[in-house]
Amino acid sequence: MIAEEKLKDYIKEESLKNHFVKVFDENTILAVHKLAKRGFFKELEFLISEGKEAVVFRAVTNSGTFVAVKVYKIETSGFRRMQDYLEGDLRFKKVGSDKRSIVFAWTKKEYKNLEIAVKANLNVPFPIAFYENCLVMEFIGKKGKEKGEYSQRLKENPPKDPEKAYQELIKFIAGLYEQGLVHADLSEYNILNNEETMVVIDLGQAVTKSHSKAEEFFNRDIKNLSKYFAKLGVNKSEKQIKEEVKKELKK
Repeated sequence: MIAEEKLKDYIKEESLKNHFVKVFDENTILAVHKLAKRGFFKELEFLISEGKEAVVFRAVTNSGTFVAVKVYKIETSGFRRMQDYLEGDLRFKKVGSDKRSIVFAWTKKEYKNLEIAVKANLNVPFPIAFYENCLVMEFIGKKGKEKGEYSQRLKENPPKDPEKAYQELIKFIAGLYEQGLVHADLSEYNILNNEETMVVIDLGQAVTKSHSKAEEFFNRDIKNLSKYFAKLGVNKSEKQIKEEVKKELKK
């Protein structure tokens, strides 16, 4: 296959190359190749995480810096679930109903939502580029001697100061809401502990406040936050969390 031949240009590790061929179709391989040729990264180095819907790699650029490359799977993505989150968003009202169109729109949506969050000075990965089902963004990882080691999720690496982490996330929720968005899947699985700074990821499902289920998703985010931090000794009811978010919105 022509696409598989192109893999040697940006994947040197044989096991990673074989994994890539097994997981992705030719169109996806060509899409990643196109982003590499545009200079957004030089080489995919290793797998950071793999879920049902997407795979994230650490990549290195020509200048030696790191970026994260997220590739959404076409065949196994929950495109019906994606469709629910896309509906009602005026930015994506002309999206087709086939799998590929929905996943492409989802990738663009994550990029756009990250842009909004960055402009509001919220802690999320900086979006760099996207093409079809591939997204290039800032690599969130350690610096200094451990440079290049990726940050883990709160699930694997709880904060040393839970109260501080909690307050950061209250400000995040309020800040995102001020920009007209609700994360809609906020939990310890979608927050990175970057050297004790909370960085929120996976903004593809974030919906606008006008979405028919925005309030339901907002309440779910609050519930997840309450449940997680209670385990760490920060006991806040859902009502208390909402009040704290409201206070932030008034500042």
